[in-house]
Amino acid sequence: MTLNGEQKCLADFSAKAVLVVNTASQCGFTPQYEGLEALWQSYQARGLVIAGFPCNQFGQQEPGDARSIAHFCQRTFGVSFPMFRKVEVNGPRAHPLFVALKRRAPGLLGTESIKWNFTKFLFDPATGQVVRFGPLTKPKALEAAIEAVLTGQVAPANARSA
Repeated sequence: MTLNGEQKCLADFSAKAVLVVNTASQCGFTPQYEGLEALWQSYQARGLVIAGFPCNQFGQQEPGDARSIAHFCQRTFGVSFPMFRKVEVNGPRAHPLFVALKRRAPGLLGTESIKWNFTKFLFDPATGQVVRFGPLTKPKALEAAIEAVLTGQVAPANARSA
């Protein structure tokens, strides 16, 4: 379900590439919303879907409800890409999407746990390949990987720390 209360799932989007990000409004990485929005504006017409999933598991940096999160993202960063309801990404109540993404693209040293907000997973629906990027990886640095997926090339190997 989206922050606006619409019943949607990623399968509802016709996508050649999907970038899934766990987000937070009160994090040092929160300015990455701006870069994510720039990617959305640049690549959505070519088949990129960006899906933001607020998460409050890291330092309680996403304490708001759906309405306040949506308002903050739109007002502060002009976010127009799909934002979904708050989820957990680790532990027994982790959202099934994040469970699957972590299994397909483990982090540093093979660990599955997400370490912090703004971990990014680039998914190629055509091949099922998932590439994981850590919070330090800025959205602009994902352009080559996004291009590779959108043009049917092999995306770079999971070389980023996550």
